[in-house]
Amino acid sequence: MTMGWWMVTLGAAALVLAFASALYATIASTWGAVRQEPRWIESARYALGIVFILLTISSLTLLYLLANLNFEVAYVHSVTNSPMPMYLRLTAWWGGQAGSLLFWSWLMALYASTVAWRDWSRDREFLPWVIMVTGLTLAFFLFLTTVLENPFRRLWALPTGEVVEALLPPRGAQLFVPPEGQGLNPLLRHPGMIAHPPALYLGFVGFVIPFAFAIAALMTRRTDDRWIRLTRRWALVAWLFLSLGLVLGGRWAYDVLGWGGYWGWDPVEIAAFMPWLTGTAFLHSVMIQERRNMLKHWNMVLIILTYSLVIFGTFLTRSGVLSSVHAFAQSSIGPAFFIFIASTFLASTALLIWRWNDLKSVRPIRSLLSREAMFLYVNLLFLSILAVCFWGVIYPLLSELFVGEKVTMGPPYYERATGPLFAALLLLMGIGPLAAWGRTQVKQLGRALWLPGLMTLGVVVVLAWRGLRSPGALLGFALAAWAASVTLLEFWRGARARQQAVKEPFPVALVRLIARNPRRFGGYIIHLGVVFMAIGIVGIEFLQYETQRTLRAGERLQIKEYTVEYKELQVFNTNDGRRVARAILNVYKDGQLVSTIYPRQDFYILEQQPMTIPGVYSTWEQDLYALLVFWRPITTEGATFKFYYNPLVRWMWLGAWVFVVGTLVALWPHPTPGRVRVTVPKGARPVSAGD
Repeated sequence: MTMGWWMVTLGAAALVLAFASALYATIASTWGAVRQEPRWIESARYALGIVFILLTISSLTLLYLLANLNFEVAYVHSVTNSPMPMYLRLTAWWGGQAGSLLFWSWLMALYASTVAWRDWSRDREFLPWVIMVTGLTLAFFLFLTTVLENPFRRLWALPTGEVVEALLPPRGAQLFVPPEGQGLNPLLRHPGMIAHPPALYLGFVGFVIPFAFAIAALMTRRTDDRWIRLTRRWALVAWLFLSLGLVLGGRWAYDVLGWGGYWGWDPVEIAAFMPWLTGTAFLHSVMIQERRNMLKHWNMVLIILTYSLVIFGTFLTRSGVLSSVHAFAQSSIGPAFFIFIASTFLASTALLIWRWNDLKSVRPIRSLLSREAMFLYVNLLFLSILAVCFWGVIYPLLSELFVGEKVTMGPPYYERATGPLFAALLLLMGIGPLAAWGRTQVKQLGRALWLPGLMTLGVVVVLAWRGLRSPGALLGFALAAWAASVTLLEFWRGARARQQAVKEPFPVALVRLIARNPRRFGGYIIHLGVVFMAIGIVGIEFLQYETQRTLRAGERLQIKEYTVEYKELQVFNTNDGRRVARAILNVYKDGQLVSTIYPRQDFYILEQQPMTIPGVYSTWEQDLYALLVFWRPITTEGATFKFYYNPLVRWMWLGAWVFVVGTLVALWPHPTPGRVRVTVPKGARPVSAGD
């Protein structure tokens, strides 16, 4: 027997045992909680740790099979081939249906076992229900991986000549070893897609943990803010990875899909975006419960929606029910997903209704201009965007089900419906930080708003003076300037107050202010990231310019302030199985050569699939984005190019890095509170650690 046979057997056996252990953890924890038997709960905790160990073994065996091109394994045959470099063979782990489900399960086991082995001395009553929820979720995905989409199925040749996939050999069948694999989808052979699925899955899986604690709080009727404090960092980490996953997906689309943009309101894009919306609303809302003991119902509703949308997003990505450039799998797992989503959502909702009276807030919202009200408005806007997105995703499914015709909701629908809602969010980003807790007077708020308003007006005047005439762009930049000015003034006022109180240099005072209030100012840094991304979005949405032209060698084309010269076309083969046609374009500005870009078309020979890769000259002001559309290698008629002039798109990617910095600051442990006597200058707003 070969090494491959042993590895397949080991991986499949570990997968089956992991499924059995996850089922045991779910049942034992529930039984222990109901019967008040700590030994059952403890055994369930051990079972979760065993699941992680078994799934690690199973995952390592699959990686071995991928690295060594064991084509007799159906999954390896479908996602690898010999020209692929080693790093792509390994990342093919999540490049197909069965492997990605195993990867999802392994991440879930990592999260679940880490939570199970934390210190539970203060929260022992939560433990069995947290294990039950995480174990049930894990068992469901392991059911899909073990029974419906097992990555260790091999290829067998029947006596009739038919080749089938099976874990065990059918009667009379012989093992079939293809001479070559099909290879990973060329769309997935991009650095962005190597990192995009892991980041997205880390975000998806991470939100299971706050949901598990929320269910535990409802089951135990412990509905104070303890479950929120226990899961705040889990939720922040999950939100960070989900945000990164979305941005990396956008970068992949910008670099690979060749349509000049980063977001096309594709159904699978939206499927990942929807839990981000509810997760973001949840992170805003929990602050109100922690500080004011309010919005308890909101928090439960939001985390239940987030969990359900996480499973729903995975379902849409992996079931193949939607047509999408991001959907690379077609299978029969859809019904199982639908049953699980419906069951968990209905059960969670029923539990919430049962405990509804236990979640009553002790304080009502007393002012429509209070900070609590601002957070509520933000939540309503996020849920409004969610409603638009959800309807756009399910409408094609409903139309096909009831009418027999799939009607697609395109970008114009989403942009018209969500544009005003996103604008309102930017507006509230500049009002919320200035509102007071409890009650805010109109005059008091007006006095705080005049300086940001004046700064915003100054930005608009400067942009108009420099020739910007697009009303949409002017409004977008005004809202971005508004949110940025308020946020930056909060940093300045706080640091200035500290500087005068303790006689520190301003930079030192600013750093120490952030260190003493990491959650608040980390949130403000994230807001600045949103502003940067808004600048990029406004630029490409309102100011993008495109043109298409056929150029002969040596011919030039003027695009805004740039002159593009077509030099030549090169056609060659590569070692990884591509035939590349690459154009050479020189880019001039004010008569000076500023860059040479290389738009190309890659034709994957084994897969018989073309890929259009842009050539991009990028600055902070704009990207010049060139696509090689068509060429004639024999004649002298030249090549056809499509050019996009994308203003400010680099600010999108900068905003993503600012997101990361802000989240890391917000995750920083809060220092032990101490008392510092601060004299607030006249006209400045007081700053407190919990503000």
